[in-house]
Amino acid sequence: MFYHHTKNKGDLGVLKVKADLYEQGFLVLSPETEHAPFDIVIYQKGKFRTVQVKFRNLSKTGVLEISFRSSYSTSKGVKTKSADKTMIDLYAIYCPQTDSCYYFNPIQFNKSITLRVKASLNNQQVKTHNADLFKMVP
Repeated sequence: MFYHHTKNKGDLGVLKVKADLYEQGFLVLSPETEHAPFDIVIYQKGKFRTVQVKFRNLSKTGVLEISFRSSYSTSKGVKTKSADKTMIDLYAIYCPQTDSCYYFNPIQFNKSITLRVKASLNNQQVKTHNADLFKMVP
């Protein structure tokens, strides 16, 4: 397996998130296309929700940085586009360093979110998002 290939990282993230969501009691559904604006759909208690999965490595400063955009290659180079947050009910982030998944509604945030996994050097807590608070589906 090629562990540094972007596609393999994404596949691992989706598998880890699916297992975590199943353990939280959700039925996990997969779309029949890679061109949907979401990676999976979850179902629980009569409600369907779309989920976008991201694989993120922990930064040197102990945070997970998530931007609401996607990049893809074309014959004219790499293109980046903003995510349509109206099409996504949840973001699910898999971090291999913590082997944990984190969940949030992207509508609640502007263009990005930073989840703090490790305490900052100055122990700042104001205006930070403690990753442990995002381990369950809201």
